[in-house]
Amino acid sequence: MGKGPGLYTEIGKKTRDLLYKDHQTDQKFTFTTYSPTGVAITSTGLKKGELFLADVNTQLKKKNITTDIKVDTNSNLFTTITVDEAAPGLKAIFKFKVPDQRSGKVELQYLHDYAAVGASIGLTPNPIVDFSGVIGSNIFSLGTEVSFDTKTGNFTKCNAGATYTNEDLVAALTLNDKGDSLRASYYHTVSPLHSVGAEVTHSFSTNENTITAGSQHSWDPLTTVKTRVNNFGKTSLLLQHEWRPKSFFTVSGEVDTKAIEKSAKIGLALALKP
Repeated sequence: MGKGPGLYTEIGKKTRDLLYKDHQTDQKFTFTTYSPTGVAITSTGLKKGELFLADVNTQLKKKNITTDIKVDTNSNLFTTITVDEAAPGLKAIFKFKVPDQRSGKVELQYLHDYAAVGASIGLTPNPIVDFSGVIGSNIFSLGTEVSFDTKTGNFTKCNAGATYTNEDLVAALTLNDKGDSLRASYYHTVSPLHSVGAEVTHSFSTNENTITAGSQHSWDPLTTVKTRVNNFGKTSLLLQHEWRPKSFFTVSGEVDTKAIEKSAKIGLALALKP
């Protein structure tokens, strides 16, 4: 475990990654190359039904500054400039999209042994201001995140959460959607090869509960199997194989056990790195 409580987005992340990361029902191909000067170029193609999306991302690192420039099939240009350790524990991130002149955003992240703060503001006349703060340690922490729309004068987001971590267990509790949704999550490392996790969400407005459970098992040092099922009868299975260092082949599928007559959804992903 690292020092400090981590940013608010880390609350419940272990469980979310186990249950949802890499699960998909589309076809995705990613290819990354590196130039002699260290520039990384990543090409991505994604087929969603009859729709095909593609983008090319170029990443340049120089000392503590990382610049990412991405161009997609709609001729949008996304630029992200990250300055790591601008001051001790401080990270600055600048984002903007061309031709959208209202997309500029500045984000600051500060990590301390007993606190973590994140703040961002849009570079517009009436921006949306985001703030998150966490206090505690790498064992127990409390945090909150809010978004305020200066144009309407309303809070568009107001969440709070708590997390507990020890060597083989992570538990988290978050209150989302301005108090309308309560989510509890649990992650447990059963053995070096096997982990399990579960997430329960309750909506106060609809009085509906969603229960999702899953597991992750290392079949061998290069192959991982993940399973997921929820109380609505949807079951997912994922198989990921690292056929060469940092290059992965992933196949995942989902079936609705309450509607077996419908065809199962299958997703394929191939990520290539030299």
